[in-house]
Amino acid sequence: MEKKEKCKSKIDSGEVLEEVVDKSEDTKDCTDNELIKIKAELEAAVTELNKQKDCLLRTAAEFDNYKKRTDRERASIAEYAKAGVIKQLLPVIDNVDRANEYEKGSAEYNKGIELIVKQLLDLTEKLGVEQIGTVGETFDPQYHEAVMHSQDENAPENSISQVMQKGYKIGETIIRPAMVQVVN
Repeated sequence: MEKKEKCKSKIDSGEVLEEVVDKSEDTKDCTDNELIKIKAELEAAVTELNKQKDCLLRTAAEFDNYKKRTDRERASIAEYAKAGVIKQLLPVIDNVDRANEYEKGSAEYNKGIELIVKQLLDLTEKLGVEQIGTVGETFDPQYHEAVMHSQDENAPENSISQVMQKGYKIGETIIRPAMVQVVN
């Protein structure tokens, strides 16, 4: 009776392997029915293990496919966004070509350049781009890059006295900081 309990305890604990069942001293006193039951449970456990392994491999493959698909979609969206911006820039490029047909410095040329600049500013505003860095504004290192310092008793301290290159941002993302001269 004690040996039968050992067999059951091995079955319940999941420690039984097929070769252990065949070679073990403890299973020699087990009946053929008990050995058949042990082997059946072992086969069921191996089958379940193989199902779980297959499920894990399928899940890993699905995840890999998901990553590849999202990378392709992300690249496609970026390309589509670039194409949209370029499409909106094409009329500006056309106007630059037209302005180049006139003699530089003539009234038509100057008016063409003014219209192109206005068209570009309207486009950037439409796309949500804001200019940053204006004379008189307080210097902020997040938005401005100080390239020069000057002394001016009439200007407030730490203010921008000259803008060398305008900066731009979309929302809170800085596209390019403004290059400025700051009053000490």
